[in-house]
Amino acid sequence: MGKETGFMEYTRELPEKEDSRSRVKHYEEFVHRYTPEALNEQSARCMNCGIPFCHSGCPLGNVIPDFNDAVYNKQWEEAYQILSSTNNFPEFTGRICPAPCESACVLGINQPPVTIEEIEKHIIEIAFEKKLVRPRTPLVRTGKKVAVVGSGPAGLAVAAQLNYAGHAVTVFERDDAPGGLLRYGIPDFKLEKWVVDRRIKLMEEEGVTFRCNTEVGVDLQVQDLQHGFHAVVLAGGSTIPRDLPVTGRELNGIHFAMSFLKQQNKRNGNRAVGGDDILAAGKNVVVIGGGDTGSDCVGTSNRQGARSVTQFELLPQPPKDRTPYMPWPTYPMLLKTTSSHEEGADREWAVSTKAFIGDENGNLKALQIVTLEWQQGTDGRPSKFTEVPGSEREIPCELALLAMGFVHPQHEGLLDDLNVELDDRGNVKATEKDYQTSAARVFAAGDMRRGQSLVVWAISEGRECARKVDEFLTGSSRLESKDQSLMQLA
Repeated sequence: MGKETGFMEYTRELPEKEDSRSRVKHYEEFVHRYTPEALNEQSARCMNCGIPFCHSGCPLGNVIPDFNDAVYNKQWEEAYQILSSTNNFPEFTGRICPAPCESACVLGINQPPVTIEEIEKHIIEIAFEKKLVRPRTPLVRTGKKVAVVGSGPAGLAVAAQLNYAGHAVTVFERDDAPGGLLRYGIPDFKLEKWVVDRRIKLMEEEGVTFRCNTEVGVDLQVQDLQHGFHAVVLAGGSTIPRDLPVTGRELNGIHFAMSFLKQQNKRNGNRAVGGDDILAAGKNVVVIGGGDTGSDCVGTSNRQGARSVTQFELLPQPPKDRTPYMPWPTYPMLLKTTSSHEEGADREWAVSTKAFIGDENGNLKALQIVTLEWQQGTDGRPSKFTEVPGSEREIPCELALLAMGFVHPQHEGLLDDLNVELDDRGNVKATEKDYQTSAARVFAAGDMRRGQSLVVWAISEGRECARKVDEFLTGSSRLESKDQSLMQLA
């Protein structure tokens, strides 16, 4: 324990951010670093609990009290080794994870929790600066070849782990650069792409091969993939977005959120956008969907110079504090105000879009919406709604962005050609027991298997799947599982 009385002496403090009026003029990250003194104080707040619930809150099982203690004592190599033993990419999770570990922090029972996510980001960035992050090239190669389809966080985690185990790993990516959601889904102001490129370069130095502009099932036949590799891991994302099939859906000016976000990320990277530009400049923008993707659309719309930005959520406004239905240490569904909301947006709750209204040229000009009244279920969650009589109204809108989540991975091409069994939600069916699909020597992990989820879950899935693939190829595995890392702490 770094400092026995630290949690009583210091309160939670987050790093300063660039002023919202200036940061909307660019797409760079705007969260500053802690001073050395502030980082020391924040790590000192960790109580080194007898039962560290933060471990169970973290899908990766990060050894949080141990790396907090190392940070407090300025033992940077030790902090990095502890963190990287369970997390392949702390530079990603330290920037874009919603930090379920902090919701489970014991200090959070009666005080603000430890700033675990920020400490994690500082560990990895300091480790890079001090050149503690070096290529880990396996001493012995097994002679086994593995194909990983998809280079998002799950695919990268699978590839990194199997490469450490000595297998020859090739990652196939249909886009023009690796990273998946990290590159073309997360805005640059939350995750600059040099961070992704730095990790990809390190993985290439370690021996991982990336083949971009290659869509399996289109550019490369599935049969060739199966014949050329001893195992195949499906690690693509949940890419089919949830649609809103109401009157006027065919109008110009209605787009899926990811199409909008991907275009801007491509512009920022000086890459060809392809297709017609989707731009918010000078328009009344409505983002339909209250999650993180919707928030990213808000921030991007403001940077493009939207006339106004409104975000709708179908559900009622969540509470600011835990209720009896959200007991600690569960992850609570609380009101979340993101940095994008701070930059300017009107947020409306319990709103349903009834129709899109167009002008004589087929362009979107307004939305017809209605207010909803929700009833609470026995579990405290909203269960069913009715429309509030007389609440129908129109609001001006020239650009509507659908950010209502994703239903399942793309079936056409790869999955149809493999003829893998799907679950009831349209995801690839594979259990956590072995991550194997119904197709021989084919495994699945991440959103492809569990559905739309968090980056931290994707990394966890990739690590666990890699261990099962290693066992399948060699009969045993030296790759550590999450359960094993938690047992060592007991």
